[in-house]
Amino acid sequence: MKTLLACMTLTLIPLGIGVATTTAAVQEPADADPAGFVGTWMGTLDVGAAQLRLRFVVTETDSVLSATLFSVDQGNTQIPVAETAVTGDTISMSMPTIGASFRGTLSEEDEKITGTFTQAGQSFTLVLERVPDDEAPRRPQNPEEPYPYLAEDVTYTNPEGGHTLAGTFTRPASGGPFPAVVLISGSGPQDRDEALMGHRPFLVLADHLTRRGIAVLRYDDRGVGKSTGNFGTATSQDFASDALAAVAYLTGRDDVDPDAIGLAGHSEGGIVAPMAAVASPDISYIVLMAGQGVNGERILYAQAALIARAAGAPEEAIAQNRERQRAIFEVLKTEADPGRAGEAIATIIRAGLDNASAQGGATDNAALDQAVAAQVQQVNNPWFRYFLTYEPAPMLERVTVPVLAINGEKDLQVPHEENLREIEAALRRGGNTRYEMHALPGLNHLFQHAQTGAPGEYQSIEETWSVEAMELIADWILKTVG
Repeated sequence: MKTLLACMTLTLIPLGIGVATTTAAVQEPADADPAGFVGTWMGTLDVGAAQLRLRFVVTETDSVLSATLFSVDQGNTQIPVAETAVTGDTISMSMPTIGASFRGTLSEEDEKITGTFTQAGQSFTLVLERVPDDEAPRRPQNPEEPYPYLAEDVTYTNPEGGHTLAGTFTRPASGGPFPAVVLISGSGPQDRDEALMGHRPFLVLADHLTRRGIAVLRYDDRGVGKSTGNFGTATSQDFASDALAAVAYLTGRDDVDPDAIGLAGHSEGGIVAPMAAVASPDISYIVLMAGQGVNGERILYAQAALIARAAGAPEEAIAQNRERQRAIFEVLKTEADPGRAGEAIATIIRAGLDNASAQGGATDNAALDQAVAAQVQQVNNPWFRYFLTYEPAPMLERVTVPVLAINGEKDLQVPHEENLREIEAALRRGGNTRYEMHALPGLNHLFQHAQTGAPGEYQSIEETWSVEAMELIADWILKTVG
């Protein structure tokens, strides 16, 4: 599940609906010496009402620099640096997802980078000092080869979309046929491991379930990794057809019990799984992991407020952000033409950014334009429009197979109380009595043990999956399929 924290004044949290992790680099001019900038740099941004510590991690590959920004005081939120360039003793970095940039000069005397940080038309002096590099975060749950089970790379076709999906199938080394589960990822382009923030959640979950005797199929989203197809034009309904293609593939394997195939969807996958289950008699059960019981608009209002509050944003800024969200969502719900909708949304976003600029600082029109364009693109697309208004309840009412729904009590992206309540209510209305609902104490959206549940914690937590959550899923599947 992505986050939407739009147009908060002076916030460094990404302004769009996701925490992107990829970075781009620019080839340096011949006279540049990028090596002097490699390392970890810290500085404090004084914005008057608050001070924000920023950490830039600069790396080098084949004389080309890449960088990542972390907002330390906002949950250590990771912000991608799209371009990094060095000219002589000056480094320039741009962060379009937050409409920001930094340009600074490295001093030979004190080895500090002194420059200007610009965001939303405001410019501030920022001095960066070199600090010891962070150690690579440990991921002790990642399994290592050789595995005590079969792991096979597979491909299969989705005839509805005309594309090929690539994934990994795992099963116990001997015996069978086995009960099986298809893992369905959350929103955004995800690979078969649902990799993010240094974690590979689906790799860890698949390993655990396979060791318990359950075959697992996980796959790259369409247009991602080794899967073909167009991710950019797809909606949740299209992803349901990909899940159905995975089930069809499993029914043709001799080592899979065709009467014991289920789906386990995480976050957005929790609305995809019921769609597929209603459409196919080959699905015997579904697991909803941080799944939704309400429409996307309600989810986004709740998660924006919760995450911003956890990052220390004032209530006034949270209220202003909510009003901007409401205005943007209203445009998307009433204006079908993408061009006209984009213009209207740009006006709303620009008004918020212009208001921030009026509070002080120099105006940088290029940065404003960059921030506006980035946010418009993130919401004015087929997936977001569909997600915003899709109501999960009617589909859940039609689900007749057993359902396990689990959410972490510290989940700030899909709050557990409202969503578990509405999932259960929908199942009851449909007459389904074969379900279990679990709110798991201390766990976040990724089912890690967390302090606050803020997305900024995801990377710093060593644990990828709570063992008790994985055990709950395995026990329930084995009990359900007998």
